[in-house]
Amino acid sequence: MTLNKFNLPDVGEGLTEAEVVSWKVKPGDAVAINDVLCEIETAKSIVELPSPFAGTVTELLVPEGVTIDVGTAIISVSDDVAGDPTPADVRAPEAPAQPEQAVAPVQPLYGKLPDDAQDNGTNDAGAQGSAPAGGPLVGSGPKADAVKRRPRVTRTVQAAKPADALTVNAPEVEPVQPHTPAEVTGRPAAATAQTGQAAVVDTRPTLGGTITGLVNRVLAKPPVRKIARDLGIDLADVVATGSRGEVTREDLVSYQAQRDAELDKADGFWGKAGKPQDQRIESIPVKGVRKATAKAMVDSAFAAPHVSIFVDVDASRTMEFVKRLKASRDFEGIRVSPLLILAKAVIWAAARNPSVNASWVESSDGSGAAEIQVKHFMNLGIAAATPRGLMVPNIKDAQDLSLKELALALNNLATTARAGKTQPAEMQGGTLTITNIGALGIDTGTPIINPGEVAIVAFGTIKQKPWVLDGEVIPRWITTLGGSFDHRVVDGDLSARFMADVAAILEEPALLLD
Repeated sequence: MTLNKFNLPDVGEGLTEAEVVSWKVKPGDAVAINDVLCEIETAKSIVELPSPFAGTVTELLVPEGVTIDVGTAIISVSDDVAGDPTPADVRAPEAPAQPEQAVAPVQPLYGKLPDDAQDNGTNDAGAQGSAPAGGPLVGSGPKADAVKRRPRVTRTVQAAKPADALTVNAPEVEPVQPHTPAEVTGRPAAATAQTGQAAVVDTRPTLGGTITGLVNRVLAKPPVRKIARDLGIDLADVVATGSRGEVTREDLVSYQAQRDAELDKADGFWGKAGKPQDQRIESIPVKGVRKATAKAMVDSAFAAPHVSIFVDVDASRTMEFVKRLKASRDFEGIRVSPLLILAKAVIWAAARNPSVNASWVESSDGSGAAEIQVKHFMNLGIAAATPRGLMVPNIKDAQDLSLKELALALNNLATTARAGKTQPAEMQGGTLTITNIGALGIDTGTPIINPGEVAIVAFGTIKQKPWVLDGEVIPRWITTLGGSFDHRVVDGDLSARFMADVAAILEEPALLLD
């Protein structure tokens, strides 16, 4: 028997330490090559470590929550395989073949997902059909008497009048009655367009003609909707991670756990009033992503002379454009939001003002010499708040992506970041960053430039405000853009022209067609 020890590798570029977050195996488990052994947190992200050996786990050498140096042995694996494997030619007798039953094919979930300017993402992790951690929720499984599924009924309608039109092979989503935005969400219409609700015109034929109204288009299967109703969860508040953007049982489990944790913390946060104040102080170690972010922000704030400017933008046509994209078959099943248009606007404006897509590089010989490196490519960073701190993954060569490809990239980036699965390589080489602070209803702010870059754009919330148009005061969808720039590279004139170009696209997205 040979005992192999696995040393902590450098999973990034020059990283020196990492924390063992969680073990995925235990002593006695059999592992194959590339099986995930554990999750570690580096200064950049959460990373899964695959096994370089096949055999049986003999000992976990580092407990969870401990930070260790690269090169430290973390696990030992023997080359013996645990258990008494059954030979390949010895199998249990097969059960008698059962007659096949005709089962209607499961139809894909289609529909437009809600507008979420701050939260774009689809997820391949946690796709529908996998069991939630800790066991299924009550009501999530089939009923005891539900032996077989009722086949779908497909009807052919020939030259039917609109009043007699039928939906053929409708997706497995409960019908939703038309409501006003305030009725759907319990919030004003202005808030509806900015949050995870979809403002989509419904033109379904009815006996009385055609209904035109605003409907909630959050995708979820009927069992999931029932669980949400039982738990009192608004599906629009849940981050959807299904393969087609639908809310899954796992999403509800995660959301409920987070909500319970927040309530538990809120109830006991202040502690006992009789305790001295010095005994009611909680110390939280600064490590991993939080430590790296803190150092980077301090270095950026004191190394780059920041200058910030702001501009109010009438984004009404952007909202209309987003609405049309959601209704387009080309974007079916893809989450679309105003952030997509802003990303395209930033790429377009940077091509017209190249010095905002650059770096200030000082000589390493101590001579004080420096140069400005203008990047003729766009690795567009999107600031993402995660439970472990701020991450800024970037979309490589974003300038080469079509609008649909950029939407998919934004979705994948956000979902991966929220799941803590962003890899170090995805956060390296950024050239310009967007921070979408409107998710929490914030109008604007003064962001700190991501180290190695010279510009960052803050996207504020979009809401209806009185606006003067052609001499009349009318309600329009207004947002405020804030931009911070490294004044060593970007002077006042250049920063103003860049922000004006970004604003121009949000005011008239048709300029992207030029």
